[in-house]
Amino acid sequence: FQAEHYGERNFHFGVREHSMAGILNGMALHGGLIPYGATFLIFSDYMRPSIRLAALMNLKVIYVFTHDSIGLGEDGPTHQPIEQLAALRAIPNLTVLRPCDAAETAEAWRFGLTKERGPVAIVLTRQAVPTLDRKSFAPSERFHRGAYVLLDPKEGKPNVILLASGSEVHIAIEAAKKLELKGASPRVVSMPSWELFDVQPELYQAQVLPREITARVAIEAGVTQGWHRYVGEKGEIIGLDHFGASAPYKILYEKFGITADKVVEKALRLLAG
Repeated sequence: FQAEHYGERNFHFGVREHSMAGILNGMALHGGLIPYGATFLIFSDYMRPSIRLAALMNLKVIYVFTHDSIGLGEDGPTHQPIEQLAALRAIPNLTVLRPCDAAETAEAWRFGLTKERGPVAIVLTRQAVPTLDRKSFAPSERFHRGAYVLLDPKEGKPNVILLASGSEVHIAIEAAKKLELKGASPRVVSMPSWELFDVQPELYQAQVLPREITARVAIEAGVTQGWHRYVGEKGEIIGLDHFGASAPYKILYEKFGITADKVVEKALRLLAG
């Protein structure tokens, strides 16, 4: 799409995130289509003024943010988002979605396209993550409630809850398998959107996060800010309250303790405590 050639669908914005976000707002105000723009999550910082205005004006704009964590790896700490998820969640009227696999990503797009008013940010990983077999896990349609029980113990009631978003959901699943071998009864909760979960009825929220289960561990490769409201006073959070480093992402996750073994360690400590 360019001067004298208006028949195509793509703008080549270049490395111009601030301009891109402003143009998306103009397109949404003009009407007639649903505009979306895509870039690395770290560069949402350049777009923040226009994202805020989109939220303020209830504009239907979709932002696609990729490379959403230190999993970016060798590009180093300048390109690895740490506080950006928390910064986006702090914007009123912006719905932030961080899906865990292809099925949840499809539901994120479905939500973005059908939401009547207000902007949506879809936050995606760089890592290759498996698509969960929904015969063994809960249906991805439950994504629209913001958080849902993805996996429960094979027998009995859960005694510890593992909460995660995005690619870290797979770490929670791995940890749950290890916890079961150690005699625990873990529940895995996929939590792609705080905003959607927070507007659910209290009864549903209590079904997903029963008050009597105080042993809770949240896993997200970003600042821990905000997760305390979901894990409670006795819960634990595995995240990053510091900048990243330049190395292959598996080494970074191991070095910074964002692993299934670390989740197991914290969960067992909570159950023993």
